[in-house]
Amino acid sequence: MQPGGTRTVQGVLAEAFARLAQGPVAVHGAGRTDAGVHAAGQVASVRAWTRLAAPELLRALDAVLPADLAVRALERAPDGFHARRDARSKLYRYRLWTGATRAPLRERYALRVRPPLDLPAMREAAAALAGTHDFASFRAAGGSGRTSVRTLTRLAWQGEPGGELVLDVEGSGFLRHMVRNLVGTLLEVGRGRRRTDAIPALLAARDRRLAGPTAPARGLTLVRVDY
Repeated sequence: MQPGGTRTVQGVLAEAFARLAQGPVAVHGAGRTDAGVHAAGQVASVRAWTRLAAPELLRALDAVLPADLAVRALERAPDGFHARRDARSKLYRYRLWTGATRAPLRERYALRVRPPLDLPAMREAAAALAGTHDFASFRAAGGSGRTSVRTLTRLAWQGEPGGELVLDVEGSGFLRHMVRNLVGTLLEVGRGRRRTDAIPALLAARDRRLAGPTAPARGLTLVRVDY
């Protein structure tokens, strides 16, 4: 929820449930996403009283939700389940379009980057970021986490320059703007503006001013949450 009546996924979903349940409904998402970031696999926990069975409730939600939000699956959870606190891992995906010409149908979900890009260097730099590190250099101001230490289990580039490039980033938790700041830094590596062997020193510096720019939100999608 956001102050001032700003439209959010949580707010719209809570309104839909309120139309179908007996009484107010609280919706708890697996995590926040920045404005403009997409979610193909967000998870939410909801405590609601209704006479509808899960399949009927799913069909009812499909009928009342707006065109840009859909509930893909719905099932009864164990008592005490919480979508955020019980999450073990999340997978984010950032898309780049590196073709020689624009791709209008991709522009809402990918960042256009003009070639050339050194993909082997970007893969080497991504490998240096995997593992448990203090990611303070990639943390935007205003984050609420008590520590900036996070564990990334996977950073993998897919695709080839000249087409779509995709970076999958999987980990147990993320800081504010962390993935977008990682992408901005890896793009600097790909453009030859930053050496791959500078990544360890950048992590050790714990200084956001030394990392690359924040990549635009539109290229990022939350793909999956694991429990």
